[in-house]
Amino acid sequence: MRGKADARSLAARLGAGPWPVYCTLILALLVPLSTNQYTQFIVNLILVYVVVAVGFNIVIGNLGQLAFTSTTCFGIGAYTTAILMVHVSLPFWVALPGGAIMGAIAGVLASATALRGIRVYYLAIITLALGELMRWVYIHADTLTRGTDGLAVPVANFFGFPFDSEIKRYYLFLAIAVAVVKSTSNLLRSRIGRAIAAIRDNELATASLGIATGQYIIAAFVWSGFVVGIAGGMFALLIGRVAPESFDLTELIFHFAMVMVGGLGSLAGSVLGAITLTALPEFFRSLPGLEEMLFGVLVAVVLLFRPKGLASFFAAFLPPFRQRFCRPDS
Repeated sequence: MRGKADARSLAARLGAGPWPVYCTLILALLVPLSTNQYTQFIVNLILVYVVVAVGFNIVIGNLGQLAFTSTTCFGIGAYTTAILMVHVSLPFWVALPGGAIMGAIAGVLASATALRGIRVYYLAIITLALGELMRWVYIHADTLTRGTDGLAVPVANFFGFPFDSEIKRYYLFLAIAVAVVKSTSNLLRSRIGRAIAAIRDNELATASLGIATGQYIIAAFVWSGFVVGIAGGMFALLIGRVAPESFDLTELIFHFAMVMVGGLGSLAGSVLGAITLTALPEFFRSLPGLEEMLFGVLVAVVLLFRPKGLASFFAAFLPPFRQRFCRPDS
């Protein structure tokens, strides 16, 4: 017993302070030194899905609303970024915020249904329908989207510096992902974040304290849509083409699985879920037909034996990690 207590105490001391974060960032900066072209592409894709999971978890985990808005905002962010770059000839660093803003607007539209008292399964069905409606728009708005052929995305430039390789895109995506995680962490620890968590736990009790719950519900949906819209723009740049099939029901299931496996309401869980479910399938590429089965088994095992997600492993041994990145009840 004493040995276990000493181990926990040591882990707590190691988890204290900012140096673990700095060490992680230093290691992240060195990743391209040990990757080939394909592996670097997968790492870049992981960063895209980290941003997706962080944004989606705001609504699903932190606010506690069963709203499947991620593929809607993801697709809108991707298409808006691509359209602004192709048809308006805007640079990527201008087009990306445009896609994020359109994602935030989609979040406002989704929050309108929640504000009308439509919750749980009904909210899930309506937001699913919104995503399918947007796919119909992508297919039939041929002039802007090129229909089922997809819209090719030009190489991004930042004041004449082209992001024409996976390594260059990696450092751009890493900067965006770090900024998103940090800003979301600050938001969740602020008065707004505490109000969102209170609404999740008991909306009626929160409203009885004089808190304008409607405003905070809108804020959660807006930030979620904004962040996932950013991820959509990153995805468009990474893949080089946006097409309707990239934003279907299968993609939504993948987003939902990342959040559930990582941990509902956990910022670190969003990161862990994105890394796990994006990277692990690559180890089974040589086993045709087993990839999907192993994906399902992984999700089932985690939810059965660790229903609070992978983040709960770290939260059990690193109290500072738990306090900063996980739900209080995790």
